[in-house]
Amino acid sequence: MAHLGPVTDAHRFDEARLARYLADQGLDGAASGLTVRQFQGGQSNPTFRLDTADGNAAYVLRKKPPGDLLPSAHMVEREYRVMAALAQTEVPVPVMRHLCEDASVIGTAFYVMDHLDGRIPDEPSLDEGYTPEERAATWDSANAALAKLHTVDSEAVGLGDFGRPANYCGRQIARWTKQFEASKTDPMPDMDRLTEWLNAHPGVPDEVSIAHGDYRLPNLMLHPSEPKVIAILDWELATLGHPLADVAYTCMPYRMAHSEKALKGMVGLDLPGLGIPSEEEYLEKYRQRTGRASLPDMTYFHALSFFRLAAICQGVYFRGLQGNASSDNALEVGAKAPRLAEIGWAIASGKA
Repeated sequence: MAHLGPVTDAHRFDEARLARYLADQGLDGAASGLTVRQFQGGQSNPTFRLDTADGNAAYVLRKKPPGDLLPSAHMVEREYRVMAALAQTEVPVPVMRHLCEDASVIGTAFYVMDHLDGRIPDEPSLDEGYTPEERAATWDSANAALAKLHTVDSEAVGLGDFGRPANYCGRQIARWTKQFEASKTDPMPDMDRLTEWLNAHPGVPDEVSIAHGDYRLPNLMLHPSEPKVIAILDWELATLGHPLADVAYTCMPYRMAHSEKALKGMVGLDLPGLGIPSEEEYLEKYRQRTGRASLPDMTYFHALSFFRLAAICQGVYFRGLQGNASSDNALEVGAKAPRLAEIGWAIASGKA
């Protein structure tokens, strides 16, 4: 669960100016003043809770981090756009209130959305506070929400130009190779081997859906007391892309050891006893919900998922060294990158 605390020194901004600006935009309650607290735990775009002084409303603000940013990273504008578009569908998203692209207001672009009361899982294994029946229902609800996202007609909701549909996987490899190289701090031989393998792979046939890009239980909000997803969060990496990339990314915990706490995996757990579906059961339910005949090329997509997350974690580590990461455990998170690359290479080379 993400925890609230004071705004960190690295992410302070003029709170009074923010309140005046949002009041001018007509945001309910902003004219009474705002109390600002920061969510701890996220690694990309700093996120804050805004409580109006009159006590009548609560909002969430997400902004770009300060400092020099990697190319095409931290696109809060895209997060806002995709969630606003999906509000007209059955995909669970928060209500969007305002996007500000004027960096002079609080130092970077930001957006404001409604605050939702709910639970954000710390672990995909749902270790604490869940019964086996609740774990089963939660994983099933996450599966259903992903299937709903992938069956949305992007053109119909105004997202037909949200990404380049052709060669999604090839562009992902190129993008994250570039990001990794821009944030590389030490040699990482497994990442080099994995990158080479992905580039040498003949590729997979294009499919196009709205792809979340970081779909996993800790990026979902659950109902306060029921085992169901009420919102998909953290859309920074969303684009038009291959749906099976999202599916494989969701399945990463099935390939990471639970004993390595930093990885938040499920290998070594009694999944049937916990009520968590096997990877095969999860994939089959998704296949049924989306009406697919099969889920081809999953080894490729599993390897691609570990490659992407290794690059993301390396970027977190790099920002941590610079002192402008969104969370105070950035160096710990970044240290996962070599291990993720190792697992990805094991998948690609047929050893896992």
